[in-house]
Formats: sequence, C-alpha cells, structure tokens
Amino acid sequence: MLESCNVGVLGGGQLGRMLMEAANRLNIRMTILDSDNAPAKQISAHSGHVTGSFADRASVCKLADVCDIITAEIEHVDTYTLEEVEDQVEVQPSWQSIRIIQDKFAQKVHLSRFGIPMAEYKELKSNTVEELEAIGEELGYPLMLKSKTLAYDGRGNYTVKAKSSVPAALDSLKNRPLYAEKWVSFRMELAVIVVKTKDGVLSYPTVETIQENSICKLVYAPSRGISDAVDKKAQELARNAVAAFDGKGVFGVEMFLLEDDSLLLCELASRIHNSGHYSIEACPMSQFEAHLRAILDLPIPQQSLKIRQPAIMVNILGGTTPDSHLKVAERALSIPNASIHLYSKGAARLGRKMGHITVTARTMKEAETLVEPLLEPTDTIVATSASPMLFFPPKPAYTRPKPTIGVVMGSDSDLKTLIPGLNLLKYNFGIEPEVDITSAHRTPDYMAEYASTAASRGIKVIIAAAGGAAHLPGMARCAYLVTSDWSAGEGEFVGWS
Repeated sequence: MLESCNVGVLGGGQLGRMLMEAANRLNIRMTILDSDNAPAKQISAHSGHVTGSFADRASVCKLADVCDIITAEIEHVDTYTLEEVEDQVEVQPSWQSIRIIQDKFAQKVHLSRFGIPMAEYKELKSNTVEELEAIGEELGYPLMLKSKTLAYDGRGNYTVKAKSSVPAALDSLKNRPLYAEKWVSFRMELAVIVVKTKDGVLSYPTVETIQENSICKLVYAPSRGISDAVDKKAQELARNAVAAFDGKGVFGVEMFLLEDDSLLLCELASRIHNSGHYSIEACPMSQFEAHLRAILDLPIPQQSLKIRQPAIMVNILGGTTPDSHLKVAERALSIPNASIHLYSKGAARLGRKMGHITVTARTMKEAETLVEPLLEPTDTIVATSASPMLFFPPKPAYTRPKPTIGVVMGSDSDLKTLIPGLNLLKYNFGIEPEVDITSAHRTPDYMAEYASTAASRGIKVIIAAAGGAAHLPGMARCAYLVTSDWSAGEGEFVGWS
C-alpha cells in the first residue's frame, strides 16, 4: 500500500528534506516540485521530480499529473491552481485552508469567528501615514506593523515604537497589504504541533520557543516553568484553532503566555513547523512522519507523540561568512546526544536557516548544560544578523542582475492573474521582473515616483496591469513607456504601448 502511493510536495527546502527522510523509511515515494538542487531532491534518487516553481501553474499541473496526493512544505503556493486540480488529485491540507492561512490577516479574521483569543488587530486600507497614526492612537505604541502575505521568519514585520516611527514603517514595507497588531507584553512564547487526521486532532506536547529578531532561536521540549493548567489550556487552544480549518496534516500553532497565565494565539502554519524539529530525536514519531501518516490515513497512536526525554533544539543561521554556520555544527560534534541536521543549502546567507541541532538528555537541567557551548557561536551569528527595527535579513553579498522590466498592479488581488505572465517572463525568457503594487487610487504619489524613477533603476519597460479601471496604465504612462494588461483573460498578451 505504501509503495503504491506517490506523494507530491510543493517545495523542497529543509522541511521537504526532513519529510523525505521520513518517507524513505516508510518506502513512500515522494515527488518534489522545486529547483534542481533543492535540499529535498538531494537525498532522493528517483528521476521523476519536477523542476519549476510551486507558484507556477504549469509546474503544479505537471506535479498533479504524476501524484496521488499533493501537500506543501510552505504556505506561499499557488492555491488557485490547487483549486483547479483538486478533482484530479487529493490536496492536503485543503487549498481553502492554505489560502486563508497564507494571508495572515485573513487567518485572524477566520479564527476570530471561532472565538480564538488573539491580540487586537486592525487592517490598513490605504497605507497612509494618517491612517496608521490613527490606528496607533487606538492600539497604542509600540505596535507591530505586519504584511498580510509573504511574511515569515521576521520578514515583513516592523516594530512601530512611536508615532514618529510611522513614516519609516510604511516606507520599509512599501505598498504591501498591511495590518497592525496591538503590542503584547508576554511572559513566554509557546508552541504546539497539532496533527489533524480524518478522525480528529492530536497534539504533541507544549514547547517553549525563544525568538530573536522574530526568528526562532531555541525550542525547549517540554516547556519550562508552566503549570499543568497552562499546559492544558495551550493544548486546547492549539487544537481548537486547527479544528477551524479543513484538511489533514501537521499544523504549527504559536501563542503568547501572558503574566496572568492567559493565552493569545500568535499565528498558525498549515505545515510541518520549525518548533517541532525536536520530535525527530525526542519522540517515537516525528512531526514529519506524523504528517505523512495523517494525509495518507495511516494510524497515529497518541502515545507516539509523547516526549521520551527532554530536548533542546538550536537553530543554526547563516552568519557573515559563507561557512560561519559550520562552526556551530563542528562544536556540536563533541557534545553527547547532540544530533546535527545540516540542510545542504550551499554557502550561507546572513540570517538564513542553514541547519539545526537537537540535544537530548535525562533531565532538562542536563540538556541545558550540554547545549551551553552551542549558544556562544549562535549568539554571535544572531547578533550580526539583527536589525534594530525592521526585521529583514541584510542582503547577501552577491547582487542579482538589475531587472529591466517592471510589473505593477493596483492591488495584491491582481497577482493571481499575473502569475502566469510573471512565470512566462522568468522561465521562458529568463527575465526576472521587478514586481510592485502601485495603486493609482490609494497611493498615487508612490505610483508616480515608481514610474518616474524606473529608468534610473535600469527599467526599460513597465507592464501595468489594470483592474476594473485603466487609471494605472494611463497615469504611469505619463512618466514612462507602458504595456498594459498583457495577462488578462487566460494569460495571452493583450494591450498597448
């Protein structure tokens, strides 16, 4: 039965790699959609993997043609193509759940309907200084300004410390779709890995996470210093949140523990999660095997999700040199019960997740002693990758060729129509376009600035995608050459210049 099933995976990074390791032990065939040398493909011998982007319709359809079921190791996938192919191939978790969860604001709106406690949040509709200042008056400072989409590992977050920080915050996140979140003074950050099956929800123990610059640094499993009552509440909160979504598989749930022992959900991921890596060594069944079993309707005994012995997981980030992360791994070689996982991503980039180490011991005290030598080099890497307010890792030392084509749209909702055209440029013509949102209604000044400065950035052509009105191409054309609405309909070139 296991050998006859082909599981397709959107994405082949480190999560896909560890999922592949679990699949190999069960003789489950996995087919990866990602670039040729993706980490997950490096440990799989078969030649049936698909080369391409998990945001490209043709590539996703090609994967669907050869698989019995599709899952994802990352949320930022093309859910519209998944919706198209669901009659042909099973998709788990459901494309509806992935679509909601990949938009963090939509995720919060959805969870609020189920009574899940969260920090107060407000949507930005115009991304103006006046609007964010008004929200700041309501929520108070500091507050978190967050991108709704394409935000992870601190990317897309900005701490607005005071009213004076508002212009810089909006400038840093440009015209991405945004929302603001009330600042939470918490005692501890907790996480629970939840497994959703056809029969209900199961969960791994509650763990404690230490975040630095919005990137997970350490995970203590089980969490330290919480009462049985808090542990029970955390488990219930995580299970209730995941139960609000359709589909099967592993979900990662992060939450804040406040001083009064109440809990607020931070966010939820519809995939295997960094906070669950400890389970490979510390539990009878890892989160990766549990995900495969859940989506394939294989048995998952609750007892197999229990912790056998305390564990501490340390993330290894890229530092200032291409091999700086290896110093942490080399030091771990001398530590008893230290399991090293390097992701084979090649040369490191500053702040990039390059691997992790899990230390197990008879007691948490012993594990803390064993892990201590790893914290000094880890702290050095984290310190060099830190940015005081805007949590984007610094740019890598190399530079990509400057884009010669700019693609602009009035709203992020236009992106699903433009994806086929963007991928045509990238994969058929080898052109990596500059993509931005420049609304003629909400941000006319930025739209004019974008068009008037395009030539100085090396842009030779601007492709302006009009939605319901033609204001964007017409207004941008005043400053620069424009080709309009080439991705209308089924992606054919329509338009004028």
